[in-house]
Amino acid sequence: MGNKEQKWAYSEPECIKRLLSVEDAMYVIGGKWKLKIVIAVVTGHNRFNELQRTIKGISARVLSNELKDLEENGLIQRVVHSDRMPVVVEYIKTEYTKTLKDVLDTLGDWGIKHKKKITGK
Repeated sequence: MGNKEQKWAYSEPECIKRLLSVEDAMYVIGGKWKLKIVIAVVTGHNRFNELQRTIKGISARVLSNELKDLEENGLIQRVVHSDRMPVVVEYIKTEYTKTLKDVLDTLGDWGIKHKKKITGK
């Protein structure tokens, strides 16, 4: 038999722990914009206006709030270059951002497979 069904066998405490940990993760990276912002920053889009142009449809207010949340969670760092005129603000990835690489790769792979399944393309 080629396709064996994968079994998820969690005890009740393990299930609760898993649910809470996924809830914690989704709090940090969930929503419409956070992962898009992280991906844009990781790929070199570091200035506010550049991020807003790259991420289609995001308002300045939402981008500002999401950047603050990502900074609070250690996924990006806000760097102010006050020695330049005008003052330049950049958002850069942190070492901690690297912890998302496997998650994003896996999620992207799943997204490709899902799209093929749904659309047949």
